[in-house]
Amino acid sequence: MDRTYPPLKAAFLEPGAGYVTPAHALPARVRMESPAIEVMTDLRLVAPVTIDPHETIDAANTRMIVNRVRLLLVTGVDGRVVGLFTATDFLGEKPMQFIQHHGGTHGEILVKDIMTPQAHLEVLSLADVLAAKVGHVVETLRARGRQHALVVDADEDRRQRVRGIFSVTQIARQLGIQIQTQEIVRTFAEIEGLLSH
Repeated sequence: MDRTYPPLKAAFLEPGAGYVTPAHALPARVRMESPAIEVMTDLRLVAPVTIDPHETIDAANTRMIVNRVRLLLVTGVDGRVVGLFTATDFLGEKPMQFIQHHGGTHGEILVKDIMTPQAHLEVLSLADVLAAKVGHVVETLRARGRQHALVVDADEDRRQRVRGIFSVTQIARQLGIQIQTQEIVRTFAEIEGLLSH
């Protein structure tokens, strides 16, 4: 039995070479009556962007910008979800309120200081999502005044785990509504307009 392993042939990267992205691509366009799963970011196919709760909120904002996301899962050393941090947390009133109550500077605020903790995170079940339409998700987000929703299923030990994420921005994009992130309220009005057609 031959146990020699000759080296593989190497070559130089060609000019203009791109890179492979995950095979999962959200459908370009959906309608309100499309299956809800078509607007969910499936974490089996797309890795979530995470952050440690002891990082500064400035570091969290940089991570969101670099990864082109508006939501970070806050995870502990064991990989468990301990909270959620969004662009709204960073850009909204929470940092100023924290400084007013606790002192310090903006640069000293940690993710754990203003994130939404795990105990306050409302989630949707994957089973319900699989039976729902895009319109159901839009109405759920609107009724709760949220820009994001987490979807959960269970692992092999029957422990809950985050399986997917809904984003108002992503849903609007797939519905063909171009928005700026500061226009979430108007976006709901536009999406509701689609509901009435």
